[in-house]
Amino acid sequence: MAFIHDDFLLSTQAARRLYHDYAKAEPIIDYHCHLPPKDIAANRQFANLFEIALEGDHYKWRAMRANGVPEKYCTGDASPYEKFLAFARTVPATLRNPLYHWTHLELARYFGIEETLNETTAPAIWEKANALLATPALSAWGILERFKVKALCTTDDPADDLATHKAIAASACPAKVYPTFRPDRAFLVDQPGAFNTWVGRLGAAANLDIADFQSFCDALAKRHDAFHEVGGRLSDHGLNHAFATPCTDSQASEIFESARAFKAASPEDKQAFASWLMLFFGRLDAGKGWTKQIHLGAYRSANTRALAQLGPDTGFDSIGDWPQVESLGRYLDTLEQEGALPKIILYNLNPAWNYAFATMAGNFQDGVTPGKIQFGSGWWFLDQKEAMEWQMNALSNCGLLSRFAGMLTDSRSFMSYPRHEYFRRVLCNLIGRDMESGEVPNDMELVGAMVRNICFANARDYFGLALG
Repeated sequence: MAFIHDDFLLSTQAARRLYHDYAKAEPIIDYHCHLPPKDIAANRQFANLFEIALEGDHYKWRAMRANGVPEKYCTGDASPYEKFLAFARTVPATLRNPLYHWTHLELARYFGIEETLNETTAPAIWEKANALLATPALSAWGILERFKVKALCTTDDPADDLATHKAIAASACPAKVYPTFRPDRAFLVDQPGAFNTWVGRLGAAANLDIADFQSFCDALAKRHDAFHEVGGRLSDHGLNHAFATPCTDSQASEIFESARAFKAASPEDKQAFASWLMLFFGRLDAGKGWTKQIHLGAYRSANTRALAQLGPDTGFDSIGDWPQVESLGRYLDTLEQEGALPKIILYNLNPAWNYAFATMAGNFQDGVTPGKIQFGSGWWFLDQKEAMEWQMNALSNCGLLSRFAGMLTDSRSFMSYPRHEYFRRVLCNLIGRDMESGEVPNDMELVGAMVRNICFANARDYFGLALG
């Protein structure tokens, strides 16, 4: 039997029924990813297996480095085939790492390849995959159609030109593609060189002269409007912890003006400025009925030598250990007191905080919007079987799993859509075990309807995106 078979990860009869009858056929809303909009607009045709599977995948680079593979085969100047062979030699060493599962799901679902990948099988797999990659079925649009992606949300800077998104909307792309407003660079008052360069880009995008703090806020609001006009309904923030330091308008203005004069903000002033901005962005989102995503807990670029040589997002980040509860509660409560609390998804990277996040979400449900504050799916280092179960167990015990908006790819790779299948199998296996142990009723219609909703309908109803 092939390693990836029909009942992969499904350990009970109930799990198998839930997956095959209720989960498998559901479409996908990939509401948080990092796919390049230009690749979608161009309906990119990938030249080889390296381009689609390894080109920007820092999960795989980390495993290769851990296996003693030199950097030239990860991000360096080795040829695409040499890099693929180096990864193929690494794959057998990834047993019990989720990469082993993901890699073979990808090979099976994209290319119908059932062999396990290793140094011996690599040449034939390379040839077969590359031949199929030359066909329209595995272009960017072909992939979106194959995996029934109804909508996806890319991750975009407020200063980004949205012309690419407009081009996608006017094209025959089979999925709706929307930008997500991610203003992380607006917080860089402690790095005035980078901050001022970005403020210049922001002003150009908004067609505004940013002469002071008010015009800075006006430019951000104008770009928020522009995202809304092209269908964007989500924002996102990547933070190590929530910001909730009291900061007046005049204090925020002074910190801004100081950064514009190329004076780096102190850690305390950065905290205050970020706290002011997070409230400002929360009000913008609430005013338009958007959903705010907040990713908390990443310790980024720990290896400063690698950062200097390779740049960010190359696989040198880890789980952080910042306190989260008090500042997150203050932030949510401030917006709640104003009547300006938008729908929010809280993503946690440190599993020690799972129950804190799950219970915090319950503090701010409004009795109107089902699942208004979501404890989001396991992400980054926690988007694997064990940690997905941890997240769903915490959500189940402290809230309503039935209202969960489900999975996303959080990926830069068009090869990541089997992660939705992986999640669905884990979900069905978890609940199927409960059914067979008697902890959940043996009522397939009741339980199956919940599974189906988690796979698609909850996200459809929660985000309010126009779907293809």
